Amino acid sequence: REVRKAARILREEYSVAVDVWSVTSFNELRKEALAVARENMLQPDRQATLPYVTQQLGEQQGPVIAATDYMKAYSDQIREFVPDSYRVLGTDGFGRSDNRKQLRHFFEVDSKFIVLAALTELKERKLIADTVIIDHMKTTGIDRNKVSPLAQ
Repeated sequence: REVRKAARILREEYSVAVDVWSVTSFNELRKEALAVARENMLQPDRQATLPYVTQQLGEQQGPVIAATDYMKAYSDQIREFVPDSYRVLGTDGFGRSDNRKQLRHFFEVDSKFIVLAALTELKERKLIADTVIIDHMKTTGIDRNKVSPLAQ
């Protein structure tokens, strides 16, 4: 729900083209990618093949943002197979919130922070100005001095 909301905000408020992908198992994506990498290594005389995730994301252009209610390491395990910049948002901990909405805000994986991550990637590509990000943070109430959830 948060990812779809962020996608809608990016499209409607920032005119950013967005594709939303649902990953049912980062573990399976990694296992398949490692198997393909191994096969390519053992068969140097054959045309190298690409892992499924690389094939799928290679057809797209732009940064990839992974947002999960699991630890960041869960979605980070496919980083080497993502053909573009890859920013991971996750909940590295538990027991800090009364409900899932508060948990997502605390760990910065709600729609506001997903949009912030996407805008940050676009700024790094020099496609938007930093004022766009600052305005987003003001509009959505993101505290620039919020203590990192990893520090608490």
